[in-house]
Amino acid sequence: MTQVSRPPRSESRGLAARVSLGRLLTPPSSEFLLIASTALLLTIFGIIMVISATSATEAGVMDTALKQGMFAVIGIPLMFLVSRLPVRFLKKLAWPALIGATALQLLVFTPLGIGSDGNLNWIRVAGFTMQPSEFLKLALALWVAFVLLRKQARLGIWHHVFIPVVPVAVLVVGSVIAGQDLGTAMVLVLVLLGCLFFSGVKLRLFILPLLLGVVAVLAYAFSSENRMRRITAVCSDASDYTGICYQSIHAVWGMANGGFFGLGLGNSQEKYGWLPAASNDFIFAIVGEELGLLGCLVVLALFTFFAVGAFHVMRKTSDPFIRVATGGITIWIIGQALINIGVVIGVFPVMGVPLPFMSQGGTALLSVLLACGVLLAFARTIPAPERGKVTE
Repeated sequence: MTQVSRPPRSESRGLAARVSLGRLLTPPSSEFLLIASTALLLTIFGIIMVISATSATEAGVMDTALKQGMFAVIGIPLMFLVSRLPVRFLKKLAWPALIGATALQLLVFTPLGIGSDGNLNWIRVAGFTMQPSEFLKLALALWVAFVLLRKQARLGIWHHVFIPVVPVAVLVVGSVIAGQDLGTAMVLVLVLLGCLFFSGVKLRLFILPLLLGVVAVLAYAFSSENRMRRITAVCSDASDYTGICYQSIHAVWGMANGGFFGLGLGNSQEKYGWLPAASNDFIFAIVGEELGLLGCLVVLALFTFFAVGAFHVMRKTSDPFIRVATGGITIWIIGQALINIGVVIGVFPVMGVPLPFMSQGGTALLSVLLACGVLLAFARTIPAPERGKVTE
């Protein structure tokens, strides 16, 4: 038998170093560039709008700008750091991430918990306030993708699809609902449904959790008179101007006042005490008032390009984990953006859902940038022939 001589150890080390350097210098895919650029542009755009929306507050604009900018300075490098993580490490991270995020969420029911407007969904640690449920969105997407990956060959059997996905998801969503945060709970349900859809689960099995989710949301809504008033309120005729419809009416008035080109950056009138949460849940109304329809279209275009990049990753990958996790993260970010914009323009009732990348809030910005880092890590795995290389 012929023996093949091995190259000297020094040569093999040199070859490994050249391969690693080659991978490092490999140009990123178009999907990577599209996701990264839209995330950066939306983050910068959001900081500018938060500064503008808070410029009329007594607390001072610099304090808010420094806080939001600090989380952006932390989150953007973390995004690119996470993008270098191998997919196998992200798979191993699925269980610890979900357990850690759930444990963090449960801290809201301890003395560390802080309530606001009836919601108990924040904690205060070392002088900083954070919203743990924001990290649950990414952790749930990774965990569901990992579990469904291990059951890939048995997704046609209902109990393999539902166990343990549905019971664990119910516990996770329940921990958020216990804090009276219906908006975040709905986004978590969207993440679960998105993962199930992109996993290739048969439609008949997909319909049942969808119906269960709808029934659960309706039951939770009917359990509170205040929530029912917000859902059933008709704000188009300003009949409840001083009550439930106050925010919705002022948001629509602000956007109508902006017209096509807007009043100019910094010239909003609604932010002077008329529109509550102008820098948070209703930041899109300030965009419409100051930058007009043109500014709103730019924001929508950026979210569209982000979705296109993510869906291209799903289409080109051969890894079920990447496809399912990318689907869950994309449905989370795009779905939450559509819910927020729908609330601002009066299509949906006020639910307290921030606009990803743009609303004031360090935890929300940090979590969405970490999610983008995961998408960028997935984008790096796209096979070379799919990156536009010409093959003979």
